[in-house]
Amino acid sequence: MDRRQQKTREAIFHAFSTLLEKKSYNHITVQEILDTANIGRSTFYAHFETKDELLNAVCKELFEHIIDSAMDKTHIHGLYSNEEMPQSVFCHLLQHLQENDNNILGLLSCESSEIFLRYFKDSLNELVQTQFVNHNRKRNQDLPQEFLVNHISGSFVEMVLWWLKDKKKHTPEELDYYFRAVIEPIL
Repeated sequence: MDRRQQKTREAIFHAFSTLLEKKSYNHITVQEILDTANIGRSTFYAHFETKDELLNAVCKELFEHIIDSAMDKTHIHGLYSNEEMPQSVFCHLLQHLQENDNNILGLLSCESSEIFLRYFKDSLNELVQTQFVNHNRKRNQDLPQEFLVNHISGSFVEMVLWWLKDKKKHTPEELDYYFRAVIEPIL
């Protein structure tokens, strides 16, 4: 994708995110996205066939960036200028959420949050599978892996929602400690 196409795509993503903060996904029209991004209909359709495809692309980009950077131990993203990177991938993930790149916390708590929460949980499944269930599993061998992955991912998403409702009073390090204290005994 050339720079012009990237810039247009970013304008569409930004317009879509802005609209999602104000109204539910189901009430957003393609025309509103066009007007907010200041682009023409043919330009939009050159990038996305439908509004659903745009939603999928936005979610994929947001969550892949956060999950990939949490898994990449060398990726510091400005978070650790004076301190060491956390050992826990969950702490790293929480710190990225706290940074709130691309207003991800706003999307997770907006009127259309159920859509984003589902994508977030699905993105977490691979992280949980590779980082914990495949490597660290010592207990509960009789439980299906899919059940454990779903349980841990769902618990993490619920913890993030609790954190947002609690106005982020706890640090990522505290949340990581709480979360690992709950999940490690089942692994």
